[in-house]
Amino acid sequence: MNIPVLYEDGHCLVFNKPPGLLVVPSEKNERHTLESIVNEGRGKQEHLYPAHRIDRDTSGVILFAKGRECQERLMQAFKARQVHKAYVAFVHGHLKSPKGKIEIPIKDFFQRKFARHLPAQSALTYYEVQDYYKNFTVVKVMPVTGRTNQIRIHFAKIGHPLVGEDKYAFRRDFELRFRRTALHAMRLEWPKMEGKGRIAVEAPLAQDMEDFLEKHNK
Repeated sequence: MNIPVLYEDGHCLVFNKPPGLLVVPSEKNERHTLESIVNEGRGKQEHLYPAHRIDRDTSGVILFAKGRECQERLMQAFKARQVHKAYVAFVHGHLKSPKGKIEIPIKDFFQRKFARHLPAQSALTYYEVQDYYKNFTVVKVMPVTGRTNQIRIHFAKIGHPLVGEDKYAFRRDFELRFRRTALHAMRLEWPKMEGKGRIAVEAPLAQDMEDFLEKHNK
């Protein structure tokens, strides 16, 4: 696969991930992942490691580090909330408020599977409505925390699940259909690893989401 490169410097590479592709192998140990694809044929160049992850269904910006040391530094930036993320989501129905926040605790994958007795972790998501269509809303989403499936869970909890959602909502309850969860990683901004300043990279909306907008009326 030809994965588009959005940005490169001496420390990292940023790719525009297509939907339907895992970033790293899951428990089923799939070999065909974004990590394996971008490392094919690199020879003696530094191995590329993901600094964060996005869902299989999610398209858009994803940051890879050149080598383990860079990966660790970038992961620390994510942990310290020095990285700003923005997504585009299509959610069922019309959100009443043009902007707002969702602050609902979430149990991550580890807690749900191995430590169910532990309390849920805090999770915070900000959003801004970008446009209204007949049966759905286009939303810019800015998660502050990075819990597993946070955006999907939060919008399902407030009664506006993502279009295409089949894990936290029943598809049969909604008229709209989409072949995946309608979520795109639009923008990523992080501090430079050398010197001052920040780097910001954006990815154009995935083609299948563009096509979806063209097929529906406002």
